[in-house]
Amino acid sequence: MTPLLADPAPGLLRAAPIDPSGHTMSPERLLRYLEIKVHHLIQDHSWDSIRIIGGYDRTSVVSRYEKGGKLFNIERPTAEAHGRDLVIKAFPGADYVQHYALIIASYLAMTGRPADTVTYQPPGQEECRTALDGLDLELDGDLVIVGWSLQYLAPEHGVWNRGPGYAWQRAEVGGRRVVYLGFLHSIWGDVAGRVVARLAKLGAGDVVYVGKVGSLTPGIEPNTWLASGNTSLVRGALVSWDDYFGDFAAAESGVQSGLHVSSPSVLLENRDWLAQHTASYAFVDPEIGPMGAAARQAGISFGYLHVISNNLASRYAADLSNERRSDVLHQRAVLVDRIRTIIAGRLAAGPAHTLRGRR
Repeated sequence: MTPLLADPAPGLLRAAPIDPSGHTMSPERLLRYLEIKVHHLIQDHSWDSIRIIGGYDRTSVVSRYEKGGKLFNIERPTAEAHGRDLVIKAFPGADYVQHYALIIASYLAMTGRPADTVTYQPPGQEECRTALDGLDLELDGDLVIVGWSLQYLAPEHGVWNRGPGYAWQRAEVGGRRVVYLGFLHSIWGDVAGRVVARLAKLGAGDVVYVGKVGSLTPGIEPNTWLASGNTSLVRGALVSWDDYFGDFAAAESGVQSGLHVSSPSVLLENRDWLAQHTASYAFVDPEIGPMGAAARQAGISFGYLHVISNNLASRYAADLSNERRSDVLHQRAVLVDRIRTIIAGRLAAGPAHTLRGRR
């Protein structure tokens, strides 16, 4: 009989590893997904305890598995050893800290090592909010484009200005002032919602998020379609927002539209989860719902235009475990060109209120 585990210290939660046999990714691909994210100090050494906390600290040990060849979203959580105990510091966000704890616990369990050593400490609301105080741009009704592949969406010879953990570039597109904003660290889940809230406070008029979503619809091949929409299921409630794209993006060829569901972690998206959501929802990712909710609360418009990067309902060669393959990169480059064209067309269509008046 397995002994009961002692409760973790007050303020800490134990990270239970997931059952890989029930996940929407095969165990082999799931393990590969975990291996490219777990800090090398965990992969190479054993620890009496591993604690994941909110804290953006680039002076701690940087993982050698950080992403290369990219301008943004290259940083992983860092590590700090205290004897036989290890502290992992993730950018402060409740979803991100939980996600990384699940990654580590599941990796340890899948590699035959004790996972009951893994706990996490959810960051407080004030800690999460102040983590983005360093984001400081002068905005005056600008459209801000946030997210992925910005170096290919922004003007080729534009200058990137750098702030703490982020960089931005200004341009004029279709007679509209546009700011391209990318982060070096992840803006996973609720962090992304606070980014939108911060941008609205700084004076943004509209926010567009470009990224990647998973499809919940069988037969949608990854890296061949774009996704857009204006409603997400967030913590059990549907949230809709003033969609910057209106009907513009959905009317374009190669764009799927539908209901989105926000999930705090890929690790929680098992086959039972899929069965509960696949009939009503088309897409899943961690950020879109919190961003749309924040935009709605701030009274600005928000839109997303994403590459469908993987399919939870059908097995394809491409998924989250092999995103750096050359054929995947080529397919996504084609889609990024399409995203650029659609955004330029939307900008040329005029202000959001003009587009809404056409419906």
